[in-house]
Amino acid sequence: MLEGTFTDRVLMHPTIRPYPQQPQETSGVTLGSDSIYRYSLAESDYPTLTIPDYLFDKEMDFIPPGHYELALSDGWDFLLLLQSKNPIAIIPVIKVEEDLSERERLNDPKNKKRLKKEAKQREKINEKRAKAGMPSDTEDIFMEASIEYIEDGNYYLIKYVRGIIKAWGVIKR
Repeated sequence: MLEGTFTDRVLMHPTIRPYPQQPQETSGVTLGSDSIYRYSLAESDYPTLTIPDYLFDKEMDFIPPGHYELALSDGWDFLLLLQSKNPIAIIPVIKVEEDLSERERLNDPKNKKRLKKEAKQREKINEKRAKAGMPSDTEDIFMEASIEYIEDGNYYLIKYVRGIIKAWGVIKR
C-alpha cells in the first residue's frame, strides 16, 4: 500500500514525468532508426583471412595473429595480405585456377538475358533505396580465404577463392 501511494504521488508531481511530453529528436535522425549500421562502411571486396598464431619466417620476422584481407594481384602473380587497406606481406602464388565451366555458363546467351533482367530490377530497387537514404544493394560474390600449415615442407599454404578464380600461395617458414 505504501508503494502504491508513493508511486502515485511521485508521478503526479509537476516536475517529474515518466515519459517526455513530445518525441525527443536530437538531430535529423529519428529515434529507432539504425543510424550506426545505416552509415557504416561497406563490406570489403576481398576475402578475410584469419591468422590464429604468429607466422615467423627464417629471418624471425613475423605477422601477428588477426583478421586480414587477402587480395590477388592483377597479373595473378602474388597474393597481398592487407590490414586496413595497407599491405603487410606479399605472398608468391604457386597455382591459379579459373573455373571455365562457370565462365561458359556466364557467357551463355540465355543466362546473359536473365542477368540483364536482374540488373534492371536491382537498379530500380537501388533507386528506391537511394531515396530512402539506404545503401545500394550489390550482387554477392563467393569469397573464401584459408591458411594451413604443411609439416612435410615446413610452409604455410594459403588458399584464395573469389568468384571463379582460385589461387594458392606459400609462406616458407
